[in-house]
Amino acid sequence: MKSVQLAVAAVLVVATTQASAVPITLTFESVGNTASINDFYNGGTDSAGNSGTNYGINFTSASLGLVDSDAGGTGNFANEPSASTIAFFLSGTAATMNVAAGFDTGFSFFYSAFADAFVTVYSGLNGTGTILATLPLLTNFNAGGCMGDPTGDACHWDPVGVSFLGTAHSVDFGGVANQAGFDNITLGSAIPGSGTPEPAAWALMIAGFGLVGTALRRRPAGAVAV
Repeated sequence: MKSVQLAVAAVLVVATTQASAVPITLTFESVGNTASINDFYNGGTDSAGNSGTNYGINFTSASLGLVDSDAGGTGNFANEPSASTIAFFLSGTAATMNVAAGFDTGFSFFYSAFADAFVTVYSGLNGTGTILATLPLLTNFNAGGCMGDPTGDACHWDPVGVSFLGTAHSVDFGGVANQAGFDNITLGSAIPGSGTPEPAAWALMIAGFGLVGTALRRRPAGAVAV
């Protein structure tokens, strides 16, 4: 019996080690509408109390979740890669993702933007250390004249990615607040969505519009959209 237990333990250790080396994809599903993502992927919760798979990934409070208005949220977007939630930011010039254990090889995601934006990968936490990669993101929200699903102005999503040398511990998603949205963020690969999506396998072992929709755009001029 003891030998069987040891064998099972050994298999679990190997499986866990292998899983940690596999690229992972964050879809942000179940993150609350306009809730700070916070520790949703870090063994804790977002600001609304929702929790996801623990990947050891933390987001600064400026990093928010946004649900498609067609799915009951206030998101002014459509055709998102994985329905119905994306990540964006409403304040400051960037939102930051921290990965305590670090990741290598590559980084990728899908994005839709009403204004030019950028993403920068750093070797240190909280946007510090050496810049390992930078991705400029051009305005693309309705490229090709796309249609909503049935509504949503940010209806075109481009897949972008980059390979880099070294180990990254943080990523800045920057630009103009409320103008760029991100989805299916993949760590460990230059191809977005190529990682293991949460939660299935890992549970076991955003021109003058804005990503926040009309419900929030009725606020008085100069007011923050939330």
